[in-house]
Amino acid sequence: MTRRGRLRPMSDTSFMKSMFHGVISEELIFPYPRMGTEEAENCRLMVDTVRRFLDDKVDAAKIDEDHEIPEEVLEGLKELGLFGLQIPEEHGGLGLSNTAYSRVGEEVAGHDGSVAVTLGAHQSIGLKGILLFGTDAQKEQYLPTLATGEKVAAFALTEPSTGSDAANIKTKAELSEDGEHYILNGSKLWITNGGFADVFTVFARMASEDDNKPRITAFIVEREMGVKNGPPEKKLGICGSSTTSIYLDDVRVPKENVLGEVGRGFKVAMGVLNNGRLGLASGCLGMCKRLIALAIERIGERKAFNKTLGEFGMIKDKIAGMLARTYALESMTYLTCGMMDRGVDDYSLESAICKVYGSETLWWVVNETLQIAAGIGYMKEYPYERMLRDARINLIFEGTNEILRAFIALSGFQGPGNELKEVAKALRDPIKGFGLLRDFATKKVRNAVSQEKMARVHPLLSREAVVLEENVAHLSRHVENTLRKHGRDIMLKQFVQKRVADVSIDLYATAACLSRATQAIEKHGTEGAWRHLEYTRVFVEGARRRLAANVAMFEDNDDELRKATAVRTYADAKYALDLLD
Repeated sequence: MTRRGRLRPMSDTSFMKSMFHGVISEELIFPYPRMGTEEAENCRLMVDTVRRFLDDKVDAAKIDEDHEIPEEVLEGLKELGLFGLQIPEEHGGLGLSNTAYSRVGEEVAGHDGSVAVTLGAHQSIGLKGILLFGTDAQKEQYLPTLATGEKVAAFALTEPSTGSDAANIKTKAELSEDGEHYILNGSKLWITNGGFADVFTVFARMASEDDNKPRITAFIVEREMGVKNGPPEKKLGICGSSTTSIYLDDVRVPKENVLGEVGRGFKVAMGVLNNGRLGLASGCLGMCKRLIALAIERIGERKAFNKTLGEFGMIKDKIAGMLARTYALESMTYLTCGMMDRGVDDYSLESAICKVYGSETLWWVVNETLQIAAGIGYMKEYPYERMLRDARINLIFEGTNEILRAFIALSGFQGPGNELKEVAKALRDPIKGFGLLRDFATKKVRNAVSQEKMARVHPLLSREAVVLEENVAHLSRHVENTLRKHGRDIMLKQFVQKRVADVSIDLYATAACLSRATQAIEKHGTEGAWRHLEYTRVFVEGARRRLAANVAMFEDNDDELRKATAVRTYADAKYALDLLD
């Protein structure tokens, strides 16, 4: 039972999954997580060291122009320990928490996207599978050299005919006649670090021993086993990072190099990506902060009509929006990192939300910053256009935002869907199912006459708390109505999925802001926490309007018209109108 007797879905330890039941699990987000004093001081020293190195040694414009990171820069990053940030100390790494790792990654990304992507591909996803699923022997064999950067890792999932549909990969793995190796054949596309990585996490299909159904298995594959790579890809942005195809032709991998369980590679892939998305979100945050500094510098320099640009209302609106959205991104990213560091088991929705919101916030911030810069923003001698190009990939990396919106919605639907299924089963045998039916009826009555009330938000944020409380109730109600209406067909209802995901994103961002701002007020008082208060209020007011629109569209929308318009136009294969016709 929760406060006021509300029944909690015990299977859900995820803050966001509880919201789909109409429950606000405050104990998961209050108090807002903070690093301990010693860890915070060590992290601050490391961030300062990394910042000095980046300022002195990393020329982002030159890396972009030359399409490569200089060897001396990579060596400097290795000497700083940046290739082993989260690898445990017993394996030669620094053993940072998720929070500290993300803060260092934020600093790197704010300086150069190519360097951030290279480091992220190595440890956020490349070696992450070994950390999360590796045996003790695998960790002892691979982690020490990966920690020092003597060897570099890459993550090989995407294929030419398979993007986000990871279950449909074509690369095959067959057990050798002697039973000691798996023989891999296939190719992988757009592999970051593909041109120079030494160790790859590779995913392949194989037939299980008891049937012919292909299963996905993850393997640790070394380049010297026979991995080949194609030429560097020519890219829009992050031009200094290595992106290539890789080819596996009869590559023999020892059976000891299976990562996780045979046939359970999808679990490995999802575990790695769920974890790695926080690194991407913190990178987006670092770029947002750098862009805000550039924008504010520019509005102080540029004048029009005898005023600085910053004196105009439309510019103030842009700056306020940048600050509020970046604050929300920072709050949700480090809230999620804190959950992970506390050992919360399920953070899959939260990490997906951070990735979607982070990449879209960065895209909006970089576009607005370039707009403020005006003409010089379009010129290559300034950083704006490079940062815009570098920012664009984040909406595609590690699951496109469209796929992740579907994931957010469908994962959230699972708990309420199972609950409704159990109720339906109980109705077939109401005597045995009396307890379940009673609890369900009690919950429905309480939901009808009341909604969750937050007890731990500071009174100064009570208006903003009401926005969260009301819309959590709306989400729960519409999720249940949607499941009753569509049942299993909800898998195909992507307009609904998008709406549910967008509501979820705003709710999580609002909750994160409320938690963080409450802690700031309690620690520093109203005057000391004014930025937290203002940024939260600006963000939540915008979220309130978006939530109202999305909630209204659950019942009143033009979904069918838009679908039909698109489908009828497919036959034209173009925009088919012309003034001259």
